[in-house]
Amino acid sequence: MTPATRQEVLGLYRRVLRIARTWQSASGHTEDTMREKEYIRNEARTLFQKNRNVTDPKLIKQCIEECEARIEIGLHYNIPYPRPIHLPPMGLAHKQGRTLRHQEKLRKISKPIYLKSHDEVS
Repeated sequence: MTPATRQEVLGLYRRVLRIARTWQSASGHTEDTMREKEYIRNEARTLFQKNRNVTDPKLIKQCIEECEARIEIGLHYNIPYPRPIHLPPMGLAHKQGRTLRHQEKLRKISKPIYLKSHDEVS
């Protein structure tokens, strides 16, 4: 990892922790706010530690983009949790030959960037 990339990653981590410190839940209830703050800190800690040993520049860039997307979506919608995607069960398969492997491949391709690591951690 280059020093510039390292600084960018550390800056993102600090930004996430700052957001967690100042987070207010949409409901305004103290217990919801505390639960969401804890979720943000735990999610950041888990994902950053999981990706600590990543050395491939393309994969690092993808992780950075995912982090930035999740930050922006969380701040915009005021929810810390990843927004679910809604796809019909066989909505992506071709009319002919609806095989399970093809369906799974299409689902993986269509998954938004902000959900790439969510299934691995959850």
